[in-house]
Amino acid sequence: MLQRPGLVVLTGPPGCGRSTALREIAASVPGPVHAGGGLAMLQTVPALALSRAVRARLPADDVHLLAEAVRSRVRGGLLVLDDLHYADPATLAALPLLAARCRVLTAVRTPHRLPAAVVETLQAAATAWIEMPPLDRAAALDLARRTAGSLDEATLSAVVDRAGGNPLAITALTRQAAAGRAASSAGIDQVAYAIATALADLPRPARTALAALGLLGRPAPAALLGPGAADLLAAGLVAPASLLLASVAGAEPASWQGAASGGFADASSAGSHPSPQDAGSGGFTGPSGADFNPPAQEAASGGSVSPTAGAGQLHESTRSASGVASPGRARAGEDLLLPVSSYVAETAAGLLDAAARVELHTRLAELTPPAEAARHLAAAGDLVGAHRRALVAADHASGGDRAALLLFACELDVPIDPRVRIAAADAALTAGRPASAARVLQAGEPLGPEADVLRGEALLQAGDPVGARAAVRAVPDAATGPVLAARDRVLLLAELAADPSAAQDLADKVSARHPQPSPGVAAALAAVQAHFRAPGWDVALAAASRSGDPLIARWSAWLLVEQLAADGRLTDSADAALAAARDSAADLAYGWQTRFTAAADWALALHGSLPGEIVAASNPSVSGAGSSGGVGAAGAPDDATPMRGSSGAAGAGSAEGPTASRRADLVLDRSSSNGPAVGRSASEPRSAVDLLRWDGADGVLKRASNLTDRALPDEARGYATAAAALIEADTGLLGAARAHLDAAGTAHPATAWVAQETAWLDGQPERASQSPAPEANGLLAGLHAITAQWAAHDLGEVAAAPVPGGLPAAARRTLTAWATGTGFTAAAESWRPVALRERIRCLIAAGVTDTDAARAVAALLTAEQLADAAGLTVLAGRARRGLRRHHVHRDTRSPRSGDQLTRRETDVLRLVAAGEPTRRIAGQLGISAETVDTHIRAGMRKLGARTRTEAAALAFATHPSETDTNDIYDTHKDGR
Repeated sequence: MLQRPGLVVLTGPPGCGRSTALREIAASVPGPVHAGGGLAMLQTVPALALSRAVRARLPADDVHLLAEAVRSRVRGGLLVLDDLHYADPATLAALPLLAARCRVLTAVRTPHRLPAAVVETLQAAATAWIEMPPLDRAAALDLARRTAGSLDEATLSAVVDRAGGNPLAITALTRQAAAGRAASSAGIDQVAYAIATALADLPRPARTALAALGLLGRPAPAALLGPGAADLLAAGLVAPASLLLASVAGAEPASWQGAASGGFADASSAGSHPSPQDAGSGGFTGPSGADFNPPAQEAASGGSVSPTAGAGQLHESTRSASGVASPGRARAGEDLLLPVSSYVAETAAGLLDAAARVELHTRLAELTPPAEAARHLAAAGDLVGAHRRALVAADHASGGDRAALLLFACELDVPIDPRVRIAAADAALTAGRPASAARVLQAGEPLGPEADVLRGEALLQAGDPVGARAAVRAVPDAATGPVLAARDRVLLLAELAADPSAAQDLADKVSARHPQPSPGVAAALAAVQAHFRAPGWDVALAAASRSGDPLIARWSAWLLVEQLAADGRLTDSADAALAAARDSAADLAYGWQTRFTAAADWALALHGSLPGEIVAASNPSVSGAGSSGGVGAAGAPDDATPMRGSSGAAGAGSAEGPTASRRADLVLDRSSSNGPAVGRSASEPRSAVDLLRWDGADGVLKRASNLTDRALPDEARGYATAAAALIEADTGLLGAARAHLDAAGTAHPATAWVAQETAWLDGQPERASQSPAPEANGLLAGLHAITAQWAAHDLGEVAAAPVPGGLPAAARRTLTAWATGTGFTAAAESWRPVALRERIRCLIAAGVTDTDAARAVAALLTAEQLADAAGLTVLAGRARRGLRRHHVHRDTRSPRSGDQLTRRETDVLRLVAAGEPTRRIAGQLGISAETVDTHIRAGMRKLGARTRTEAAALAFATHPSETDTNDIYDTHKDGR
């Protein structure tokens, strides 16, 4: 199960041996082990469980970047996460993404308080979900004998009967029996009773210290735990964290010195994780809930301890040389103590009665930093104090940490100042949590116009335009300028989503009301212009994409990129996407950077070009929308640009990402097959022509394939997969194209058309004709209709499908030519600045439909020449098939020299090596199956091979120059 990427989950009750099983499995699996897990009182610290495993601070605001940061460290190793029931939401959301790329082994205690939706998502992603069985009687007796060999068989048998096959209960009850204590009654929790009995032997300070560790849920310095720490060490109930964790992970977890201070920011510098609803604005997230803040686990109690259990014996924290208290922190060089069993520590806390637990929480609040102290005060019932302490912590936090603290403060059952709610909503919106921002502004009393427009913006980003419009409807025209501008922006975008024609009328009123619009209003007006293709819409969107507000800038840039592509302006789209990708990288917004980068690769792959050709953007004032900064060849950030940071939705958070020493691991490899990315400073401007120098289909394919191997937002994965699969299909690697499409796991308009096109290229017109129409408009809708026309032609059917509206001129002319049976040559010319492959397809269509033989042959010869030059193997074969119908037989053989392979034999053996069967090779090269076999036999004879596979291998070894393009298919060496 752990020989390949996947998720294996072990579940079972306390003491069933989950942790032991994790250690034994990890020891038996080859490769490095990265061990971590959740902690009870730090369940809300983002990415803590994963940070413990990889021993690094991780970005948690962007779940895809978080998964990529972990994947880049784990790689071929094993990721082990214990106590997943205490894991933070960011870790839970990243697990399904990690399971697709890494080997992951986890353990979950039952019962637990994980949300049902999270459990369902984990079960769907899991390769195996294994319940730990109780020990059978023979194994239980063996464990009891090894624990206390002096006991007689009758006593051992009684212990085993009472323990119920639970290893922890067996061990504790056996030791109790060996000490001569009476057995407990049969009706109570045997595990809790055994632990309670064992803890009764500890001095009171030690019990208090152990209970404090259970409530803290994290390692703590001995100075905080007081005199009982020494007794716990002597009893073996705690151990130095460096030793306990290094015994599993194999290295000292240096990150614990930061975690010791507790709180949100100290354990992980990134903010809290957005919820599924928070993803509506482009913030990419996984399945877990953002506000999953389950109360602290209370262990089963087998008894109680006096309220005077010794909370006052916890020591004041160490002080610095200046005498200033440093709550909960370890002295320099002082190790932290961690319970050997978190369950034992939690049981010790559970043995406290209510008053003692409140006293201990209150004492811990005095000794821990404000963020953690707020949680302890809330657990102690001091909600006013918790609220006050959370606000103090928020004043010293930023980004997602600040949002999490303010949201926590607003969730307490105390009177909340409207200004605090507004601050919490603003911080949540900036951190990419629009659903949380909208929820915190739901109060029983009006909060004012500022809160109304903020809630409307949050609902709009969360994908609820109707709710957004209702939220701002009460804002009066007499409101202040910024509030009025925010209201009009929300109303305009909500109207555009619901009724575009009404939005056009509203846009005129908004323009009159705001002669000098704010960036938000300008972006909304540009969106309306873009929808109706009003003159200058592209320039307006480009200007909005240069807004100082990161959220508005990225939203506008993405709209610009997609609308340019829909109009067939692929080079402009790629240029704008590359500039926006660079700006996103500078802001450490990984989700947005990958979206823009993948969109650029898709535009370049579809546009195509001939070797050495310059791909020029047609409108330099539109392209380069986001920045004039430099990018690498065919477009993406320079190799030194890190990709980490805040949510893709807002991109404005200040959450810190991976440490500087690891930044290189998160950089997209933008070097092409022809050389490294162009190196140029970010301040040095580049022309649009220099920006898009074509580095060949191989370069785009290598970059797109590299992207698909990463943890990506669905939009980015769709475009990257479509780009890679289209190039593979066009160059004859149909098996690899299908593998890419099957592995995408996401529905996307671009991949839907590429799947249809791949079926047609593979000689399956019936499958291509049955492909469902994608939810696309513009160019993609036209391409879908064109492929459907080709499929109908190959099936001998007369297709009279209507021409869709809103198509680029080239697609409209092509479909009109199919409808009338003439005009393909003119349509081919209209594709010249748009897409080379579609120009070739129009020329082939002219050749197979024109009744004038001379014109048909001329068109087919041009198509063949262009396809050969561009490496479009399948279309070149289609052109040659058309030429043969006109009795024009092309000699594609290279000059013979002794026993050297001809060009055609090399082509055939290359496809053999890619795993293609004879029938597909024949279809791709435009020759018969018999001719394919002839070329294979000739190659076998010349190379002295006994099989076709051996001939292909020898051809690669003997003629590397003929087959060097296969170097880029390192992840699909068999071509499938």
